[in-house]
Amino acid sequence: MKRKFNIDSDISKAETLPSSFYKDLKIFEELKTKIFLKSWQWVGDSDLVKEKNSVYPQLLLEDYLTEPIVLTRDESDTIHCLTNVCTHRGNILVFEPGKSKKLVCMYHGRRFNNKGDFEFMPEFDKTKDFPRPCDNLHKFPLIKWGKLLFAGLNPSFDFQTVIDKMSERIGFLPINEFKPDSTLSKDFTVNAHWALYCDNYLEGFHIPFVHKDLNEVLDYNDYKTEVYQHCNLQIGYSEDDSDVFELPKDHLDYGKNVAAYYYWVFPNMMFNFYPWGLSLNLVKPISDSLTKVSFRSYVYDETKLNKGAGNQLQKVEEEDEFVVENVHNGLRSSFYKAGRFSPTREEGVHHFHKLISKFMNQ
Repeated sequence: MKRKFNIDSDISKAETLPSSFYKDLKIFEELKTKIFLKSWQWVGDSDLVKEKNSVYPQLLLEDYLTEPIVLTRDESDTIHCLTNVCTHRGNILVFEPGKSKKLVCMYHGRRFNNKGDFEFMPEFDKTKDFPRPCDNLHKFPLIKWGKLLFAGLNPSFDFQTVIDKMSERIGFLPINEFKPDSTLSKDFTVNAHWALYCDNYLEGFHIPFVHKDLNEVLDYNDYKTEVYQHCNLQIGYSEDDSDVFELPKDHLDYGKNVAAYYYWVFPNMMFNFYPWGLSLNLVKPISDSLTKVSFRSYVYDETKLNKGAGNQLQKVEEEDEFVVENVHNGLRSSFYKAGRFSPTREEGVHHFHKLISKFMNQ
């Protein structure tokens, strides 16, 4: 019997997702097709294929979806995101980053151009009704935002609408000038279900209890959450005007001391904008009890690093991991079934749970 999830739209009446959601292996596997294959994912930045005829293979959500893709930049300087699987017998096409005008399968010689179009196949002259459209490489929708690249697998919503929503507040920042900083980019392993990590991110309720240093920077009483269709925003305000954004006069928050804009995009991406730039956090399921969290940093103003809300990100991460792992262990109890939401502090978690139930019930 198919499991249905029902989250009341009225947060004051709603219960959280049941503990079984986080424990059931069948549900964890079902998330692949119900949610992640319908999502958008960060696939790197344009520097990966900086020159014409560049190719860059990767596995998207390795150890979960493990979808082979390849980024290419063609002769006309257009970037593509293609399946990295030959349409003949399913062999991997590109093994290493580099430059190539053609994508040639090393198994039987099938050839494609770097736009993904089929060009040639030996010993197929007697094959009828060949080639067909399905002999081209599958092309994933690709959206570029500054240097950042996002691919839709079989997306159920338009990622441009998410970018447009974020741009309402951070559009004054020169995203095109943000530069990747590998020294600030790290991976973390969390011994917990991926959705618990998102649950924790989506509320500032825990800040005074878990993040003592961050709480001294942010004004908890004014902490704000705004919910949109497939994303939401948490705004961290500072009690004074040090280490905050210099907002233009026509900005929605002009006159306010904004220390950070925290955007979450369904199901597993976080865009943390600070006066120094962006910390992009990617939550990658591995198993029902193991998650990889990748921080990828893009710096705009180095003089503002290590200050304000964007300081000590690893310490904040370690504090979050401790709590999330304890919640994961607590949900294994036979006596915990579900919780309730704080209508004033957990709007983001409620939104997330509603989206999960919507996608899982389709």
